[in-house]
Amino acid sequence: MASSLSPPEVPMELHRLNRDKLLNSLRDHLSISSRPSHGFVFLQGGEERTRYCTDHTELFRQESYFAYLFGVREPGFYGALDVASGNSILFAPRLPAEYAVWLGEIKPLSYFKERYMVSMVYYTDEITKALHEQYQGQGRKPLLYLLHGLNTDSNNYSKPAEFEGIEKFETDMNTLHPILTECRVLKSDLELALIQFANDISSEAHVEVMRNAKVGMKEYQLESMFLHHTYMFGGCRHCSYTCICATGDNSAVLHYGHAAAPNDRTLQDGDMALLDMGAEFHFYGSDITNSFPVNGKFTRDQSLIYNAVLDAHNAVISSMKPGVCWVDMHKLAEKIILEALKKGSLLIGDINAMISERLGAMFMPHGLGHLLGIDTHDPGGYLKGAERPKEPGLRSLRTSRELLEGMVITVEPGCYFIDAVLVPAMENSKTSRFFNHEQISRFRGFGGVRIESDVYVTSRGCVNMTKCPREIKDIEAVMAGAAWPIKRTSIPFENGESR
Repeated sequence: MASSLSPPEVPMELHRLNRDKLLNSLRDHLSISSRPSHGFVFLQGGEERTRYCTDHTELFRQESYFAYLFGVREPGFYGALDVASGNSILFAPRLPAEYAVWLGEIKPLSYFKERYMVSMVYYTDEITKALHEQYQGQGRKPLLYLLHGLNTDSNNYSKPAEFEGIEKFETDMNTLHPILTECRVLKSDLELALIQFANDISSEAHVEVMRNAKVGMKEYQLESMFLHHTYMFGGCRHCSYTCICATGDNSAVLHYGHAAAPNDRTLQDGDMALLDMGAEFHFYGSDITNSFPVNGKFTRDQSLIYNAVLDAHNAVISSMKPGVCWVDMHKLAEKIILEALKKGSLLIGDINAMISERLGAMFMPHGLGHLLGIDTHDPGGYLKGAERPKEPGLRSLRTSRELLEGMVITVEPGCYFIDAVLVPAMENSKTSRFFNHEQISRFRGFGGVRIESDVYVTSRGCVNMTKCPREIKDIEAVMAGAAWPIKRTSIPFENGESR
């Protein structure tokens, strides 16, 4: 096992550009609202946690909004942006002397100022004093723009910053969240470069797993190979999400790999494998799914389902460009899969009638894809006031927006045979007429197929950032030992450093 890749240098300039982008957007908003441009954007970084009541410290990963603006890898920090001057301020925890004994050198404030390219650094117990000294607005109490808003994927709210002395400030918890979230939706060139590396190393790791998968292995061995490759050769300590290594009928479990189903089945001859795994590099992630036969050769049935999904995947990518509605892309994928299933004699009847009854959702209950960036499900999928579709399948979409240049979005159609979905549909008077019940019964226990790529929207179309074999002939060749070289990709970013 080897790699043609090595981790790139991380430019902290990226986070300075992110801060500038936010301040420009915030100032524009304040100007349009006839509000003065003063006060501070103020965020609290993530805190280190222990496992329940023990002293075992869990591996820390920075809060995503804070990571976007400051790139700080250490826990316990706060950050501020002076809206008037543009100055950036970090507040570091004042560490006890024994820290140096157990955890290493206590860095001076100058270290953080230089490393994170900020204007000034203080300790967290100096927040109130420092911000009052820096404040350039009117009134006795400086204004803090705090982060508080709904994540439309989790339905959880971001936690606004808290610190001793906050009562000495005016606070605004409504303005910042939608503006900062929208900044994250459109990626800069430097962000895209990190997402591309995460894709390159993850694509390479997927190929290694595909090449080394064997009947008799455990699913967790496939996961282990992926984790080893991305960390060994890519320096990726974190994954974007928990790995899904599903084989056989497990591949119909959409979020397999959780604690109750921990990637522990033995691979059987004739199984399809569905591997959904993506590495994260300097906070920026990838989200890639490959499906392939464990024994290296597609059967006729496996080819039918795989090509149905591949055709949907390719048709969506070919159609993507600014202005295209994501709901329409989801419907396109559903239609192509339904047409393939009808051609393969699993379905009968009129395709348009199937679409009217939302039959596509019986085979693809999840949404077509989601925004990707510092979070696997990056925020911004639903703007404030936008209604989520209510129909089956469509209601699972993580965004219903029109595509914009600079978005990175996953394209992940799938076709699954899930008893909990199909059995009621086959018994329903409105939908049972579409099923060739004898043919469908052959696919009970088949599992499912998903193909997922990460796609960047350009001014004229899109770029597929994922570099895995997709055609059946290429997958079979790779599994038989053929080379699949991954070269560092240069994306034709068109509009400067930031959008």
